[in-house]
Amino acid sequence: MRKRDHGVLTNTASLLVCGLLAGIVVAAAAFPVVAVSGLAAKASADAFDNLPTQLVELPPPQISYVYASDAKTLLAMFYDENRRDVHLADIAPVMYQAIVAAEDSRFYEHHGVDMKGVARAAVANRNSSGQVSQGASTLTMQYVRQALAYSARTNEEIVAATEQTPARKLREMRFALAIEKKYNKQQILERYLNISSFGHGAYGIYAASQVYFGKEPKNLTLGEAALLAGLVKAPTAYDPADPTDPEKRAAALNRREYVLRQMVTLKYITQQQADEAKSAELKIVGQRSPEGCASMPRADLGAGFFCDYLYRWWLEQRDFGVDPYQRENKLRSGGYKIISSFDLGTQTAMRKNVESSLATGSPYALMVAAVEPGTGKVLGLATNRTFSNDQSGNGANTNPNKQGQKGNYPNTTAPLLTGGGDIVGYQAGSTFKMFTMVAALEKGMTLDYTINSTSPYKSKYIVDSNGEAACKGTSFYCPVNATPSWMNGPRNMWTGFGRSVNTYFVPLQERAGAENAVDVAKRLGIQFRARSNDPRYPTDYEFANNPDLTRSWGPFTLGVSATTPLDLANAYATLAADGKYCAPTPVAEIRDMDDNKLDLAKPQCRQVVDPDVARAAVDAARCPLGDQSAFGRCDQGTASEVRGIVGRPVAGKTGTTDGDKTASLVAVTKQIAMAGILGDPDWPLTNRLDAVLGDPHKFVNKAVQYGLRDAMAPKPAINFTPPSRQIAFGKGTGNSSNSGAGNSATNSGQGGGESQPGGGSSPGTVAPTAAPSRGQSARCQLFPALCQRG
Repeated sequence: MRKRDHGVLTNTASLLVCGLLAGIVVAAAAFPVVAVSGLAAKASADAFDNLPTQLVELPPPQISYVYASDAKTLLAMFYDENRRDVHLADIAPVMYQAIVAAEDSRFYEHHGVDMKGVARAAVANRNSSGQVSQGASTLTMQYVRQALAYSARTNEEIVAATEQTPARKLREMRFALAIEKKYNKQQILERYLNISSFGHGAYGIYAASQVYFGKEPKNLTLGEAALLAGLVKAPTAYDPADPTDPEKRAAALNRREYVLRQMVTLKYITQQQADEAKSAELKIVGQRSPEGCASMPRADLGAGFFCDYLYRWWLEQRDFGVDPYQRENKLRSGGYKIISSFDLGTQTAMRKNVESSLATGSPYALMVAAVEPGTGKVLGLATNRTFSNDQSGNGANTNPNKQGQKGNYPNTTAPLLTGGGDIVGYQAGSTFKMFTMVAALEKGMTLDYTINSTSPYKSKYIVDSNGEAACKGTSFYCPVNATPSWMNGPRNMWTGFGRSVNTYFVPLQERAGAENAVDVAKRLGIQFRARSNDPRYPTDYEFANNPDLTRSWGPFTLGVSATTPLDLANAYATLAADGKYCAPTPVAEIRDMDDNKLDLAKPQCRQVVDPDVARAAVDAARCPLGDQSAFGRCDQGTASEVRGIVGRPVAGKTGTTDGDKTASLVAVTKQIAMAGILGDPDWPLTNRLDAVLGDPHKFVNKAVQYGLRDAMAPKPAINFTPPSRQIAFGKGTGNSSNSGAGNSATNSGQGGGESQPGGGSSPGTVAPTAAPSRGQSARCQLFPALCQRG
């Protein structure tokens, strides 16, 4: 941190030299040069006149504030220096009177350089046996020194702005004379009060008022103002809130008495007022302002993970700098007002229902994200975790391979809901069938495209013949249905999606092309973060970006790829917005310190799916959640209770993985897309989720469906736009079936999908999805987060 305590010259001789030259210059400024006797005087004045006069005044670092979408609720503050500039009109008059009394009693009499002060300091220092006891800096000169330091661009400029030399003093004097011509006294006072350090992490009068007294500067009392004015001389030595050194408080109070005496001398106050101020109780709060995502004003909102997402988003925006370092510096010093997309109602609804479903303290993470279709605004992020760096009290890591290590519960700062760093996401199971359905619709298949679904199904995809996913005695991938009696038979997109029929979607993907299903996922925002360090064991990124691997990715449609609740919510939000993808964003409006509105907060949207295709996909997605398609073709669903609970037109999908390692639910209306995933971030391959919790869908479904219900409570019911009959039934048809070739298979194999609901309000258990081959098992060991499936 740059030096803030103002000092004096290192010796009396320097002060006398500066005083002499300054005297000549002041005289030269007041009278024509010819009036100053002697060639030496003229030479000195000329030399002084050659010093620069245009002071570069870059704004000192300012706090950036992050608000909820209501533009009122403060979520977080980012700063390097706790400072917020205020106008003089918003500062109590006793405050600027006190600062004049403390630092420059002749402030209103001089023009930037006080010759009487220079002479007085020279005499005092000479009488102190060579020890410097007084300085000669006016308040204007002090401002110049700090402005030079903040405007310095190199280390050399910083040293030049703070070094104790006659040259620096002369430069300050020259700038001070120019500043007094540029600004009036009130403007100089305002700048001084905003730039000065007051100690205890407070820069500027606004922060000082908040840190020491918990109030705004316009409300400061005389006693409080006098104390603050006394601090700028030596902020560290006089810190009255330092709990480690009570002598500092005593020194600060002594300094305050000096300020009050000076105010009486200057007739700003009476002696009686000074005595009353000294006797009044002084309540020093000494509370440093919260900074960053782990220290937020409203802990009850659980907004830490959202704040962290905003911070990470900011570091990716090139408009704020060429690299993350510059962008972070802008955030922490730029004084931005950021109106976020964080919706209080949605976040409160999600957080309440997450906690009531699986409270903070569980090793299993229940993670829910919400996005606004058509804008990409992230409305909230909720999980049963506390966003905190203090993990000293965390529980044991659940992963047997990490015995003795701390787990990520209840405290963590890992981006569990949004991905980043080591968090690549969680497998979301059958929710990925949506991407295959969209790909098939884009290929011209209709919603009533019928496949005779059998279990098992012998696909054309090649897997390890020794793996459990292969048909017995072959290398062909063989998925199965969880509940054949409920899932087998002729299925179309409505009933196949509603009942989550694996052996409908694997052959559908064969016909649409796995590469096209993956392409749909990419267009809808699925990021495929997991990368392999070993070419023998490709993982998500390689499968999604190597054409040969992509075409052979048979299990993709069953959700073996890792994603995050946020990406999943936004993918379904894109379809609810009739195929318009909007990049997820945590901001609604950004203003700079001059109150200019920046374009960065505008939604970044583009059409990625034909509107009729998107509407058709949403129409089929109404079936799993107990809603009805526009054509009345839904029969049953894996989470049929959702429609009745939400009480609005709703679409979405459940998802699970083998061994119930994770469970997922996506539910969308026209206004909100909400996705939840339940899993164990510490041990993605956990075999205890089902054993400890029972049916995991009881938790994630409850959190999402009731969270969406409560978030939608103040919003009107808006129906989804029906797709065309042509995309539903084909050209020239009314309601006939476009069956395609029926499919059957007799070879045994492994597969997955959700089972028939067991009745009541929660869905039934979900059978395993396609079990990994030997290569896939190795991949899971290398990248355990990849094998979290939901």
